[in-house]
Amino acid sequence: MTKFLKCFLIFGFVFLLAGFDSTGISANGGVLNPKGVIASQERQLMVDSLLFMLIVVVPVIVLSFAFAWKYRRKNKKSTYSPNWSHSVLLEAIWWGVPCLIIVILAVMTWRTTHKLDPYRPIPGKGKPMVIQAVSLRWKWLFIYPKQNIATVNYIEIPKDRQVEFQITSDAPMNAFFIPQLGSQIYSMAGMRTRLHIIADSYGMYKGFSANYSGDGFSDMNFRVKVTSAKGFDDWVKEVKGSQNKLFIND
Repeated sequence: MTKFLKCFLIFGFVFLLAGFDSTGISANGGVLNPKGVIASQERQLMVDSLLFMLIVVVPVIVLSFAFAWKYRRKNKKSTYSPNWSHSVLLEAIWWGVPCLIIVILAVMTWRTTHKLDPYRPIPGKGKPMVIQAVSLRWKWLFIYPKQNIATVNYIEIPKDRQVEFQITSDAPMNAFFIPQLGSQIYSMAGMRTRLHIIADSYGMYKGFSANYSGDGFSDMNFRVKVTSAKGFDDWVKEVKGSQNKLFIND
């Protein structure tokens, strides 16, 4: 018992340490811990899909153990029926229920997929703020055209403000992903993809490249800070006052 308790405490301590990464950002900041309007609806779709599938999975697991227990060798009360082979009622249940679940999941996924189309502006949330995201080797460049500023591997956005990312690449194809705020979408040279998000919680969130594109892609991480409207305006003024300038050659 003492040995078991020690092992339990060691593993518990390891899992506790795994709760944060080296940047201090919570490591449990995945798709199951959404902090945005789009990400919340995506999580709900996954949870609903899982619950529907469990309607089939749970009975199968339970019955597997139940059959093994009932028809075990020592149980003399179980009835042995070698000639039994068909039941209309049972066939209707184990074919009809999965087919019905598949139809429900198909309709639900089709509707949600179109509703959460990353190109589609979020209805009723005002005019979006535009951020142009460019994947480079091996970093992300973010340009705020209206604010006339640019950042590298860092984004700051106001809470409850719709943001439209216009995404392209100046290097190999990549993938832009902020798990807690929205969908993943690819960045490709010669074309522009779009992604709309709204952050509904203050905080610092992690974004990264979700597509293997070379030796340095694992370092293509960036931070996303969600702040107030005033905090965002103050940050823009601070960046404009910086001595660091971005020069673009035509």
